[in-house]
Amino acid sequence: MKTRTLGNLEVSAIGLGCMGMSVNYGPSPEREQLIAFARSAYDLGVTLFDTAQVYGPFTNEDLVGEALEPIRDHVVISTKFGFDIGDDPRERRISSRPDLIRSSTEASLRRLRTDHIDLLYQHRVDPEVPIEEVAGTVKELIDSGKVLHFGLSEAGASTIRRAHAVQPVSAVQNEYSLWARDAEAEVLPTCEELGIGFVPWSPLGQGFLTGTVSATATFGADDIRSRFPRFTPEALAANQPIVDLVKEVAARNQVTAAQVALAWVLAHGESIVPIPGTRKEHRLRENLAAADVVLSAADLEQLDAATAGFAVQGGRGSGHEQFR
Repeated sequence: MKTRTLGNLEVSAIGLGCMGMSVNYGPSPEREQLIAFARSAYDLGVTLFDTAQVYGPFTNEDLVGEALEPIRDHVVISTKFGFDIGDDPRERRISSRPDLIRSSTEASLRRLRTDHIDLLYQHRVDPEVPIEEVAGTVKELIDSGKVLHFGLSEAGASTIRRAHAVQPVSAVQNEYSLWARDAEAEVLPTCEELGIGFVPWSPLGQGFLTGTVSATATFGADDIRSRFPRFTPEALAANQPIVDLVKEVAARNQVTAAQVALAWVLAHGESIVPIPGTRKEHRLRENLAAADVVLSAADLEQLDAATAGFAVQGGRGSGHEQFR
């Protein structure tokens, strides 16, 4: 597996988004299967594993911690704080109070079975807590050795700059793909200017860009896409031309649609490290092979032009995401 850098943190060119291994995409396989799957990902070259306290909540960190414990010194674990989670997980709210950052980090360390977190993100910007205070708190954790690198998720350019001035930011994790290009306006140029890595979440558009989601697809209540605006029947039908183009480029290059979507993301910056999620080994192998797919200038131009001018129907993610 090729490697890339997030700030000065070296990781595999494609990481593994672990959320879907245990939550949000229907019934999960047995825990033993998931642990074996994560270790298989490492054997195939993955060194960046992404989780968060809110995935579950808590269950995903616990799973990742057990899976990676035997190979802890050979992998990079990223996790996230930023939610105040009560007894009822549905009552969680965005919060980055310094005391909550500290207690959340201690709890993540226990669940992840480690004495340090390689990359700690603020999961969502808290409008009630100045980002300088958040960055200062993470700086304390870094100084203590409990955290090695600082990251932001769904942050805007101004927030990134303000945080970076207090504690250097190694990575920004925002949604980015052929149907979610919002980050190109300000966030990606800011990251490039400051030497910050960029980690796209949902680089395959929650599966849409793989071409395996039909325009008539329906999703169960335990599948997060059932609540996403871009997965209504009307939106799926309206957005189908994007998938048709990706398939066309894939056929021309004798690769899969998923590989085209990932190769397109990788081509947009040397410090971009996508983290597609899956729990199926054949999909994992397919995704990782995208690191060796090189799209021609003509392919990239066609994809760029077509998607830049396409009015995607439905808000991205849950429909409420916004860079702060």
